[in-house]
Amino acid sequence: MQKAPPKQTLKRRILITILLFLVSYFIFLVLWIQVKDYYGYGVTSIVSELISFIQNVTFEEMRAEKGLIVVTFSRAIKRRGDLLMDILVKTSSYTFNAPLTFGIMAALFPIIRNRWRAYIEALVILLGVHFLYVFSLESNQLITFFMQRGLEAVSRMRLYGYQFLWQFTDNMVIRFEPFLIGFYMFVRFRR
Repeated sequence: MQKAPPKQTLKRRILITILLFLVSYFIFLVLWIQVKDYYGYGVTSIVSELISFIQNVTFEEMRAEKGLIVVTFSRAIKRRGDLLMDILVKTSSYTFNAPLTFGIMAALFPIIRNRWRAYIEALVILLGVHFLYVFSLESNQLITFFMQRGLEAVSRMRLYGYQFLWQFTDNMVIRFEPFLIGFYMFVRFRR
């Protein structure tokens, strides 16, 4: 059985962890502001290509406008031509807490083992959450749009499923993402 560390050592570790978090959070915040729009553009581009296969639409184009990404999809309609739909994706809606996540990850550096694996898994989870956000946003808006216009049969289960996925991702997963990733890293990789 291991001995408990002396109180001074424990206080020192806690202080180092807090300082590491504060310094890294500030650094990541400054860096993230510079790259978040490029990151959001890349995530939205990948997810929009995937959506085109799942929702039977054509991914037409994407353009960035002051913190927003406008994604245009189309669907061929008999005797009417193509119906275009724009979806607005606000990058900061799902990336706002990435610096906090990175700060928590950095603060855990002294107390985790297998650091490379821990950080790679944490980044994959973060990326997966951001993909899920954009996927649920675009899918929900497309399904709602097509069902309201009678272009798809109304399926309450499908509609409610996409609405639930979107609301759960937006209201729960994105808000708690930094703490979930920090908890995951702590539990899985602590020394």
